[in-house]
Amino acid sequence: MLAANSTWGADSKELAPSDSELLAQARERIEKHRKGDGVVAVRGADGKSISNAVVKIEQLRHDFRFGCNFFMFGRVKDPQREELYRRRFAALLNYATLGFYWASYERERGQPIYDYTDQVAEWCREHAITCKGHPLVWDYADPRWLPQDFADIRALSNARVREIVARFKGRIDLWDVINEPTHLGRFKTRTGEWAMSMGAVPYTAEHLKIARLANPQATLLVNDYRTDPPYYKILDALREDGKLLFDAIGVQSHMHGGGWPLRRVWDVCDTYAKLGVPIHFTETTIVSGPRKGPGENWAETTPEGEAKQAEYVPKFYTMLFGHPSVEAATWWDFSDEGAWQRAAAGWVRKDMSPKPVYDRLMELVKGQWWTKAEGRTNMQGELPARAFFGVQRLRAETPDGRSAGKEVHWRRGGANRHELIVG
Repeated sequence: MLAANSTWGADSKELAPSDSELLAQARERIEKHRKGDGVVAVRGADGKSISNAVVKIEQLRHDFRFGCNFFMFGRVKDPQREELYRRRFAALLNYATLGFYWASYERERGQPIYDYTDQVAEWCREHAITCKGHPLVWDYADPRWLPQDFADIRALSNARVREIVARFKGRIDLWDVINEPTHLGRFKTRTGEWAMSMGAVPYTAEHLKIARLANPQATLLVNDYRTDPPYYKILDALREDGKLLFDAIGVQSHMHGGGWPLRRVWDVCDTYAKLGVPIHFTETTIVSGPRKGPGENWAETTPEGEAKQAEYVPKFYTMLFGHPSVEAATWWDFSDEGAWQRAAAGWVRKDMSPKPVYDRLMELVKGQWWTKAEGRTNMQGELPARAFFGVQRLRAETPDGRSAGKEVHWRRGGANRHELIVG
């Protein structure tokens, strides 16, 4: 736990590097932390090394989770735009957040919309997209049928977590278990009153333990919009026998008022990295339309707003990808259609045409941060290589025209020695 007199966040401003220096450092760390050395060996069926074979390495998937919520799946009224929504999502991203908000997920008691989630999860599986559920527990809104008695609410909430996590085991193995424990009760719900009666740490811990029992292999998160000491203190207190009860830290980063300074991005990562578990940026927004008035009152996307969005977002993602403790980044929302607070924060417009930010991120995620290499084996039949961590397709062709290929996982911390046998 942070000491009472500890400094939160950045060093003194006099020591703060410039944005260009921060980005340069992040790019160096990407090379260091997101890639690894390995060897591709080419052998004949007789086990002999084959020199001068052409080896090609092409990435298929990142280990890092580049994602977005996928709430509009099946809900875009025009079939052509629905198809574009899905196609552009899958072309760029490997990670989808699926909604489990209690009030809308179970409008009638005992009738959760499992069929819909089954469809989304199956589509994601077919497109090699990992799913996360969000959120299992949040005091934002009560189901209209919710009882008033705290004991009943507790039993229902616990049963919901247990049932959902167990039901989707193997298909959804990442969960935002508790959402926003730092600010319980602000929505004036009965669920919030019950949560406050328990206290943030016991309330959060109980649901984490239930989720863990329901799927011991799942990755469990606590998620919050605050990045100041109250959130850190709750996380640090969520321990049993000295071990944290969660597997990753969820950090929201809605930036409707403008992008965070890059130094703040790095400081948030450094601060929460002290807890020793991975960091997931779970909800990020940068709008491309102006605010029309007080509150969340937003106009449609504009060329000027899109240009600013496209300038900042790649820098933000470079900072995240460059920090060794960050393993996931989730945008909020993919399209302006159906977007949260009706703000034009999407990477595609309402007609599903890509904004400049989509193209810029494609250049990074599937360009600069995407392995595509070619070389020839040496006299030992080996090609030393360096690749981004993830799934790679290997292919070798010998001087006499024989070939072989396979998919391999280039792993962080692994030897990454892969062999192709040419018949």
